[in-house]
Amino acid sequence: NELIIINKEILNGLPLFIGIRVPMKILFNNLETDISLNEFLEDFPSVSKPYAIALLDVVSRVINTKNAA
Repeated sequence: NELIIINKEILNGLPLFIGIRVPMKILFNNLETDISLNEFLEDFPSVSKPYAIALLDVVSRVINTKNAA
């Protein structure tokens, strides 16, 4: 809740890094295409490394939860 915002009034409801307006999908698209986290952070300096790592940690915990799906 403290890392992301989803508001249909902002960028059509894309999940965003809260307070930054950078869509989270950009981070994941970059990682999927072998663009490193550091390269992402260079392109989006408003996103701090600890913030990006915290988001990745939350997503990892969600997808690795035994009760998921």
